[in-house]
Amino acid sequence: MKKSFNVDSTFNDMRIDRWIRNNLGNYPQGLIEKSLKSGKVKINSKKIKSSHKVKTGDIIDLFNFDFKETIVQKTIKFVPSEEVIKENEELIIDNNDDFIVLNKSSGISVQGGTKSKKNLVDIFARSEIFQDTKPFSVHRLDKDTSGVFIMAKHRESAQLLTSLFRLRKVHKTYLAICHGELQKDSGEWNDDLTRYDNDREVVEKARTLYKVLDKNSICSLVEMKPITGRKHQLRKQLYAVGCPIYGDQKYKFSNTDKAINKNLMLHSYQIKFMINDKKYTYTALLPDYFKKLLKTKRLRFPNS
Repeated sequence: MKKSFNVDSTFNDMRIDRWIRNNLGNYPQGLIEKSLKSGKVKINSKKIKSSHKVKTGDIIDLFNFDFKETIVQKTIKFVPSEEVIKENEELIIDNNDDFIVLNKSSGISVQGGTKSKKNLVDIFARSEIFQDTKPFSVHRLDKDTSGVFIMAKHRESAQLLTSLFRLRKVHKTYLAICHGELQKDSGEWNDDLTRYDNDREVVEKARTLYKVLDKNSICSLVEMKPITGRKHQLRKQLYAVGCPIYGDQKYKFSNTDKAINKNLMLHSYQIKFMINDKKYTYTALLPDYFKKLLKTKRLRFPNS
């Protein structure tokens, strides 16, 4: 049995193993590796490795590939109410022909999953703003992280913006309120961060520039500019230096779990990039709960 697929521009420069998971389901890495090695998966009639990156227009042929329905998990779409759509439309910072920028709320996912969950892609798919198209997610922001978030309006814009993020040409600034005092008021974190991909340990280099904007003996307000974009990078790095973020329920010390930690105090404050020599700068105002904790902890943010 042979099945063929044509790679569209949305997946340009994506690893073949990621393409398989994005298009066919959550297959184990071992099964993908075995299928590639045996030639059950070929690109343009050639055998390739899992690290191979697909290009727009590539033909992917699958020969007797194991299409088990028990493995492929279907994503359930979230159906938003008119009220939810309007609430999120009011968070938009910029709306142009190519993309929208919004000040994302904490507690909402970017994309849906195998369970029907509230997420931005499904919400804006039903917005009049995307009436003749659909929203494309071009970067990640954790569910509990607030702040600047971009969604493309068409494939060409999605491909361009995704490339800018991948090539580290998008400059991001985050703000966090964390427990304790950092040893140095500024510097760079260089870490090996570990994550797991289907029980396979993956170690990735992570770099972040940081600066302490204000602090006291109890907590600190930190500005962070990630150079790399690893999963949970900033949260892991602050935890590693002994200063976990307020409200972080995953990377925390047992004695920091207090009622005041309801919200994750991590905010995507600003994003800067250039397209065709035009500069784009987007800044997201701090959430009320973030400003309230700053006041409670007597921390001063210079721009507030």
